[in-house]
Amino acid sequence: MKIQVLTDVLKANQTIALENKKIFDKNQILVLNFMSSPGAGKTLILEKTIEKLKKDFNFAVIEGDVATSNDAERLAKYDIPVVQITTESFGGACHLDANMVKKAMETLDLSGVQILFIENIGNLICPAGFDLGEDKKVIVLSTTEGEDKPSKYPVAFRNSDLLLINKIDLLPHLDIDLDLLMQNTKKVNPELFSIKLSAKTEQGFENWLDWLVREYRSKSKKKSSSGK
Repeated sequence: MKIQVLTDVLKANQTIALENKKIFDKNQILVLNFMSSPGAGKTLILEKTIEKLKKDFNFAVIEGDVATSNDAERLAKYDIPVVQITTESFGGACHLDANMVKKAMETLDLSGVQILFIENIGNLICPAGFDLGEDKKVIVLSTTEGEDKPSKYPVAFRNSDLLLINKIDLLPHLDIDLDLLMQNTKKVNPELFSIKLSAKTEQGFENWLDWLVREYRSKSKKKSSSGK
């Protein structure tokens, strides 16, 4: 019975996710679903990204947390549309689902948005199983978390399109083996592209920005081609 209930939940979620994606595609918006453990640095990465590319792109953010609007407030100071989803009032769900995103979209004017970031709730388990209608899943892993996370939480890494290894500025103070981390990652997802960076010092940050711009241009090009 439990298996059937879970199947029904995921099937219903997928239906709404496809509806979300149609809306995103119609408005030519690149949508990225950010996942990570708590404290890996998702919000700081988004802050730095918006700060550096705000002149070139129109951003919006859907922010997910169990409680508080702390991260949403950090992003709202860049004068971009930010919608907060808190799950505490309906059970404290450990992930965002497609219906939550759909409701958040209803409060956004999508007509001018080019890139939408969905910052998922800090968790390497639940968010990985729920499609939100995004174009790409981005997983952020801090160097402080160790090299075994891809092996321990394979679904999150298997379902992701990009791995951002954050906090490389701390490497001189840690025992983490980056080569072993990459080996473990490739065992789970041989196709997962990775970028090493530090959101704090901005080391390697240009590589992430270049990836983001390429993805947006790729989506815009596909949309233009399909419209001919």
